[in-house]
Amino acid sequence: MMLCSLSLKNIKKSIKDYAIYFFTLILGVAIFYVFNALESQTVMMQVSSSTQELIDLMMTMLSSVSVFVSFILGFLIIYASRFLIKRRNKEFGIYLTLGMSKRKISMILFFETLFIGILSLVVGLGIGVILSQFMSLVVANMFEANLTKFAFVFSKQACIKTIIYFSIMYLFVMIFNTFSVSKCKLIDLLYGSKKSEAIKLKNPLLCIIVFIGAVIILGRAYYIVTNEFTTLQEVQDIIKPIIMGVLSTFLIFWSLSGLLLRVCKSIKSYYYKGLNSFTLRQFSSKINTTVVSTTVICLMLFITICLLSSCLTMKNSMNANIKELAPADVMFTVNMNMDKYHDNYRHYGYNDSQIQNSHYTSKEMFELFDFDITSYLKDYIEVNTYATPDLTMNHTLGSKLDSVRTNFPFLNYDTMESIMKISDYNKVAKFYGTEEYSLNSDEYMIIADFKSMVNIRNIALENGEVINLFGHTLKPKYEECQDGFLEMSSNHINSGIILVADDIVNEEYLVQNYLIGNYKTSNKEEIMKIENNINALGKEEKANIYLLPSGSTKLSIKEATTGLSAMVTFIGLYLGVIFLISSTAILGLKELSESSDNKERFIILRKIGTDEKMINRALFRQIAIFFMLPLLLAIIHSVFGLMFAMDILEVFGNEQLLPSIIMTAIFIVFIYGGYFLITYYSSKNIIKEKY
Repeated sequence: MMLCSLSLKNIKKSIKDYAIYFFTLILGVAIFYVFNALESQTVMMQVSSSTQELIDLMMTMLSSVSVFVSFILGFLIIYASRFLIKRRNKEFGIYLTLGMSKRKISMILFFETLFIGILSLVVGLGIGVILSQFMSLVVANMFEANLTKFAFVFSKQACIKTIIYFSIMYLFVMIFNTFSVSKCKLIDLLYGSKKSEAIKLKNPLLCIIVFIGAVIILGRAYYIVTNEFTTLQEVQDIIKPIIMGVLSTFLIFWSLSGLLLRVCKSIKSYYYKGLNSFTLRQFSSKINTTVVSTTVICLMLFITICLLSSCLTMKNSMNANIKELAPADVMFTVNMNMDKYHDNYRHYGYNDSQIQNSHYTSKEMFELFDFDITSYLKDYIEVNTYATPDLTMNHTLGSKLDSVRTNFPFLNYDTMESIMKISDYNKVAKFYGTEEYSLNSDEYMIIADFKSMVNIRNIALENGEVINLFGHTLKPKYEECQDGFLEMSSNHINSGIILVADDIVNEEYLVQNYLIGNYKTSNKEEIMKIENNINALGKEEKANIYLLPSGSTKLSIKEATTGLSAMVTFIGLYLGVIFLISSTAILGLKELSESSDNKERFIILRKIGTDEKMINRALFRQIAIFFMLPLLLAIIHSVFGLMFAMDILEVFGNEQLLPSIIMTAIFIVFIYGGYFLITYYSSKNIIKEKY
C-alpha cells in the first residue's frame, strides 16, 4: 500500500516535467482508437454495396497497418521509459541508500506504469471517442453517404482492441523496467548525471573527406531515383539507392558532429559571444548517441513528409480528375473483328463463338440481347478505333527507337498503335467539351495525356518521324503530343492515339467501337437500376455467344476513385501521424534527458552570475539545433523523394502537389513545433529545479 501511495505521489510530482511522455501516450491511444473505430462509424451510413466493399477493404488494410503501428508505439513507449528511469537515477539511488530493495523499486515502477497506463488509456480513449465523431463526418463526406441516421457512436470493438494492444505494450515496459533496475549500480544512480561522454575532437581532415564522400553518395542516390528509375529492373536496384541514402545521412551527421565545434571555435567572435561556447559544448557532450538518433529521426521525418504529401496529392488529384476525365455518364466498348487476330483474343479468355460473332457495334450488340440502350440516353455518339500490325510503336518512334528502348526497356514496342479518324475524335472532343483539331490528308497527330508516354512520343515528333499507314506516308502536324483522351477514367491513362484524315483509314482494320452517352435521368437510384439491368445481361446464355459491351460509367468511376482515395488518405495519415509523433517524441525525450543530466551545469551558470534570460536563450538554441538539423536534411531528402514519387504516381496527376505540400508543411509545423515548445518549457522546469 505504501509503495502504491508513493507511486501516485511520484506521478503527481512529475506530471509537469513529463508532459511529452503523457501527451504522446494520450495522443497515441486517441489516434489508434480513431482509425480502428472507422468501421463502426460507417455502419450508420447509407452507401451502395460497391462502396461498402471498398470501405470493408479499407478497414482490412487499416487493421493490418495497426499491427505495424503498435510496434512503433511500443518501441516509443519503451524508449520513453528509459528516459523516465534515467531522469530519476538519483531518486532511486537514495532509495537504495536508505535500504530499499531493488524489488521494491521495481514495484514502484510497476505501479507507476500501471497508473500511467490507466490514465493515458482513459484520457486517450475519451479524446479518441470525441475525435472519431468528427472523423465519421469526414468519411461520410468522402463517400457522399446519407447522414440522416447520424448518431453518436462508441466502438466497443475499437476500444477493446486499443486496450489489448496498449496493455501488451505496457506489459513489455514493466518487464523492461524490472530488468533495468536489476542492472543498476548505486554509484551510477547517484553520480550518473555528472558523467558525460568524452568530447573527442575528430580529425577535421577526416571529417571533411567523409562529408564530401557522403554528399557524393547522396547525390548519386538522388540521381538514381530521379533519373534512372525507369531502368531499375530488380529489387536490389531499388534497395541500392535506399541504402546509399541511409548511409550518407549517417555519415553527414557524423562528419558535421566533428566539424561543427571546430568550425565554431575557429570563429572566436561567435564562439565566445554570450553562452555560445556553453551551448556548443552541451551539444557535443553526447555526440556519439546523437549521431545515431538524429539519423533515425531524419529518416522518419523524410518518410513522413513524402508519405503525407504523396497521399494527399494522389487523393486531391484523383478527385479533381473525375470532372475532367469522366465528362459523360456512360461509355460502352466492344471489340470488333476479333477473328482477324484470333490467337491474340483467345489468350484473353474469349471463346470461339464470341470471336466469330465480333462484327457488331455496341448498340447492335445490346439489340441482340433485346436491350435498347439508347432509350435510356438523352444524347450519345458512336466512334471507332483501328489497328494494324504494320503500325506499332516501333514504327512511330522510327530512328529514335534504339535510344528510347535503352532508357525505357520495359515498354512493349510491338503493341499495335490505336488509330482514329479525325472526325471521330472531334465528335468525342465536342461531346466532352475539349479541343477539336483538323488534319490534311498527308498529316498525322498524336493525342495523349500520360506524361511519361507524352515525353517519349515527343522525342520522335520533334524529329519529324514519318509513318506509313494503309499505303500512305504521313508526317506529323505537331512537334509534340496534343492533350486529349478517349476512354473515361479517373487517371491520365491515354498513352497515345494516332489521329489521321478520314480517307486514310481502311475499315477492314476496325478493332473497337465506342458508344458514349448521357442518361436522361440524373437520379442516382435510377441510374444504379439501369446499370444493374445491364450487368444482369451478362448472366444470360447469349453472353457465351455474343460479347456484351463492357461499360465504364461516371458513377462507377467516382465510387472506385472515392474508395481508393479514401484508403490512401487514411493509411497515409495514420502512418504519417504515427511516424511524425514518434520522431518528435524521441527527439523531445532525448532533449529532456539531456536537460536532466546537465541540470547541475545550469546551476553553476547561475552561481557565477549568468542571468536567467541568457540561460533560457542558451537552452532554446541548444534544443533548436537538435530539432532543426534532422528536419533540414529530411526536407532536402523529401525534395528528391517527392520527385521520385510523382514519377511513379504521375498517372493520377500531380497538379495538386503544391497544395498537398503546403498542407503537409502546416501539419508538420503544428506537431513538430508543438513538441519543440513542450520540450523547451519542460526543459526550463527541469533546469530550474533545486536540490
